[in-house]
Amino acid sequence: MTRRQLLGSTLGAALNAQTGRPPNILFVLSDDHSAPYLGAYGATWMSTPNLDKFAREGALFRRAFTAAPQCVPSRTALMTGRSPVAARMGRFSSPLPASVPTAQEVLREKGYYTGVCGRYFHLDGAIAPAPATAAVYDKYGMKTWKNRVDFLNVSPQDGTAKLLDGFLGSKPADKPWFFWINYSDPHHPWESDAGKVDPARIQLPPHLPDLPGVRDDLARYCGEVERADRWFGEAMAVLARRGEESNTIVLFMGDNGMAFPHGKGSLFDPGLNVPLMARWPGHIRPMVSSNLISGEDMAATFMDIGGAAPPKEVTGRSFYPLLTGRPYTPRDYIFAARLHHGNGPLTDRTKASEFDLSRCVRSARYKLIYNVTPKMEYWPVDSSQDAGWQQMLAAHKAGKLDPKIDNAYFRDPRPVLELYDLEKDPGELDNLAGRAEFNDVQQSLMAALLEKQIVDHDFAPPVLQEVPPRRPAATR
Repeated sequence: MTRRQLLGSTLGAALNAQTGRPPNILFVLSDDHSAPYLGAYGATWMSTPNLDKFAREGALFRRAFTAAPQCVPSRTALMTGRSPVAARMGRFSSPLPASVPTAQEVLREKGYYTGVCGRYFHLDGAIAPAPATAAVYDKYGMKTWKNRVDFLNVSPQDGTAKLLDGFLGSKPADKPWFFWINYSDPHHPWESDAGKVDPARIQLPPHLPDLPGVRDDLARYCGEVERADRWFGEAMAVLARRGEESNTIVLFMGDNGMAFPHGKGSLFDPGLNVPLMARWPGHIRPMVSSNLISGEDMAATFMDIGGAAPPKEVTGRSFYPLLTGRPYTPRDYIFAARLHHGNGPLTDRTKASEFDLSRCVRSARYKLIYNVTPKMEYWPVDSSQDAGWQQMLAAHKAGKLDPKIDNAYFRDPRPVLELYDLEKDPGELDNLAGRAEFNDVQQSLMAALLEKQIVDHDFAPPVLQEVPPRRPAATR
């Protein structure tokens, strides 16, 4: 057992001694949710009272990043503690390999009763596989989630509170539990009746132009965040009515960023930086943290909470010590990978929204993006037919876009390397790659990304071409 595994096991065991059993875990995941879009993160133009109250009572993380800007690979990291590249989950059509254990299975070995409910969780293959795909699943027994958890119910988000109630009513009284709720909101398409947000009040990020369609799209998006807040309030009410609050750690997170340009499907912060909050009354003190948290860290944290040592392949690190005021070594970097999106084949019309291979490494201040397929034309995921992108296209063709915004989306080919100073350029519009004054920063980030590629057995070409040392001249 490694020192990290021993520490995690010891912390969990110490908590067992105090409470009689490890705490329950409720993990609530919103869909396509970028960090700025909650009142707790400064969005004054929208109303999210339940999540705002939750944030005040617990820990809020400003720098939480998913391991991928897409549903399937991101959720792979959340549940396994490994990057989607390492877990071989770059495609939507293939289920999570049976050989890759999840946090739920590790916790079951420690006596937890486990369950999943809500919108499809994306780790058991295609939602509605075509006959040929379904035949492969059956032939090799690839759909495994019915065996990984005790309770599995894929269903609409408006029924998740009732399913949580049913799960709590059916669990063995002597067991701790882990329950994972999945919301559809605020995934595209955005329904106009989900919430009422005034488009004129929305504060636009620097990477989006001020166009009526952009504001209208954002208003509908924010309305769905408001609806997710209401679903969350219903779940918290069930927890309170069941008397489960005092010994339950609740974590709320987004699975990846918003389906807007620069967001979902891209390695810019709006595609990766998601809300992350945690509450456990009497154990987690209210705080706001700027520590870097990776999507790979979630499974490691779940395991640590349950007093379980993570499998040796887990590359995430638990932030449970940080939550509970114990010694914690912060991350220097987070990493993310962009992979194939959806189930479509590659054709001469395929755009980056469907197929793009990029990698990134981010420190507290700088980010390096490595575009492995720079010739793929940029296209936003899911929302390309909405008014916002269509008006951006028209403004581009008319030469009316701000040059930096125009360059961000319409440069062809895209640069292989992009380097951003996130303190001075939070919109990630001024590419510093190749500038002499940033050479040391660029080289250190490339070295960190190369290490991650090697550790994860990444199939993408290495970001840094090492020059082998010279062989000494032969002596006679």
